[in-house]
Amino acid sequence: MSKLVTIYGGSGFVGRYVARRFAKLGWRVRVAVRRPNEAIFVRPYGVPGQVEPVLCNIRNEASVARAAIGADAVVNCVGTFAAGGRNNFNAVHVEGAANIARAAAGAGVAALVHLSALGADAQSRSAYGRSKAAGEAAVAGAFPAAVILRPSVIFGTEDGFFNKFASLAQCAPVLPIAGGATLFQPAFVDDVAEAVVRAVTQAAAPGVYELGGPEVASLGELIGRMLPVIQRRRLVLNLPSAIMTVPAVLLDLGSALTGGLIRNSLLTRDQLRMLERDNVVSEGARGFDAFGIAPTAFEAVIPDYLWRFRPSGQYAAIKDSAKNLKKA
Repeated sequence: MSKLVTIYGGSGFVGRYVARRFAKLGWRVRVAVRRPNEAIFVRPYGVPGQVEPVLCNIRNEASVARAAIGADAVVNCVGTFAAGGRNNFNAVHVEGAANIARAAAGAGVAALVHLSALGADAQSRSAYGRSKAAGEAAVAGAFPAAVILRPSVIFGTEDGFFNKFASLAQCAPVLPIAGGATLFQPAFVDDVAEAVVRAVTQAAAPGVYELGGPEVASLGELIGRMLPVIQRRRLVLNLPSAIMTVPAVLLDLGSALTGGLIRNSLLTRDQLRMLERDNVVSEGARGFDAFGIAPTAFEAVIPDYLWRFRPSGQYAAIKDSAKNLKKA
C-alpha cells in the first residue's frame, strides 16, 4: 500500500505545494484543515481518493491525534501573522505545533517536518519571532527526530509579499516602507516544498535547516526590482520606524476594534520589530544544499504571476509587440 502523509495546513500557501509534490510521488495525502469544504481544490493533485481534506483544528488535541493515525510522515505547515484572536501566535505556533509533535510521536510516525521561519529567536523583540522559537523547542522536545525548516520570506503565485507591494503600486504613486535596508533572501515556495518532501524521503538528519534563495537583497531593492516587472514607476520611500509606527498602531487598532473582522495585512507593530533584523541564512547553516536543491531566483518566477498588476494586465506583451509593427 502507498505511504501516507498527513499535512497540517495542507491547503495553505506552502502546504498545497507540499501536498502536490507528495501526490506526484504516489503518496496518499491527508490534508488536515479547519474547513475541509474550502480545501477540495487539493483533490485533483492526485488520482481519485489519493488526496483528501479532513477536519482538524490544531488547537484541539483530539482532532490532531485523529489526523495523525496511520501516517508514515507528518508535516506541519500551519502558521499565522495574527497576534490576537483565538488563532494567535501562541495558539498556532506553540500550542498547535506541540499538539502535532505529540500526536506524531504517539502515533508512531516515522518522520516529522516542522515549517518554522528564519525570524525564530527566543530573544526577538517580535512576538512572532519568539513564538516561532518556542514552537521549535516544543516540537524538538516532543519529537527529537524532527526536521525543522526555517525559510526566509517565501515567494510564489499566492504569496503575501510581492503580491502585496505590487497591489499597492497599482494605486499609490509613492510606496512608503519601513526597514528598507533590511536584508532578505527570498525562497521559492516550490523549492521549500521540495525540501519538505526530501527531508522525509531521504531521511534527513534531525535539526534546523535554514532555507534562503540564491540572492540576498534589501527590502527596498526587492521592491525596486519588482516595479519594472509590473511596468510601474513609483517612488520607494524608506521611512524611519518611528514614523511608520503611527500607521501601524492605527491599523492594529482598527483590527482590534472590529474584533479582527478588518484584518491588518498591511503593516503591524510586530512586523516593524521583525524588520529590525536581517532575514538571511546564517553562515555555516544547513540549507537547500543539504537536500541537493539549487534554489530558484525570484526574478525568474515573479513575471509569471505579477503580470496582472501591469497597466495592461495580460495584454501587456501584445501591446509591446504591436509597437514594433510598421504602419502601412
